[in-house]
Amino acid sequence: MKKLTAAALAILFLFPLLWSAWASFRTPTGFGLENYSRLFTSDNGIRFEHVFNSVAVSVLTVGGTLVIATLGGYAFGRFQFPGKNALFLLTLAILMVPYATILIALYVLLGWIGLEDSLVGLSAVLIMFQLPFSIFMMRNSFEAIPKELEEQALIDGCSSFGILTRVMLHAVRPGLVTVGLFAFLTSWSEFFAPLILLNSTDKFTMMLAVVNMRTASFGAIDYAALEAGVTFMAVPCLLLFLFLQRSYVRGFMSGALRG
Repeated sequence: MKKLTAAALAILFLFPLLWSAWASFRTPTGFGLENYSRLFTSDNGIRFEHVFNSVAVSVLTVGGTLVIATLGGYAFGRFQFPGKNALFLLTLAILMVPYATILIALYVLLGWIGLEDSLVGLSAVLIMFQLPFSIFMMRNSFEAIPKELEEQALIDGCSSFGILTRVMLHAVRPGLVTVGLFAFLTSWSEFFAPLILLNSTDKFTMMLAVVNMRTASFGAIDYAALEAGVTFMAVPCLLLFLFLQRSYVRGFMSGALRG
């Protein structure tokens, strides 16, 4: 029964992706790469700058999320300080705020600090949305590490920062992979935040470029090219997940379930 349920769920989740891949190669005369050719050569299609923008936003988001979540998770997981639990609950409470309701306020805030219509500003917003879950994961990952490792490092003369960089980071690597993968998937496929925060077409990410193909054709929608865009954007996500699958599962089990 369990295997049957797992197989049914696998088919349910994989079918849309497989159908998109099939439709992206489907042409009126059979199968070929014509749809991908239109995707990258059309005036309203994906250009190199769109790919660069998506990669830049993903790199900034993943890097910023890992740094802040690691430091925050280390503090919450290994130190005692006044208001620790209240501050941690306040951090998790951000998850209850629908991010779409505060995007306009964030757009105004970015304008005040000179980061409106910029990839850095967009990345900062995406990092903020990722932090509650990421800090939760890293805090639980750090708490799962035996205290004996930390005590031994203290005896050897390591400082708190030295313990983090020389001992802890290696021990929580599955948690780092999980947090980084979630941050990448979110930033790579995010649509609503770039739609609100980016105004210049040369700053568009690939997601906005693909949607722009649909709205810039005067009602004539090239569904085949759209499917090619969806498939092209899904490939990096699939490759990363397959490559990091073992570490991702270990990190999710040791981090999320412990909480």
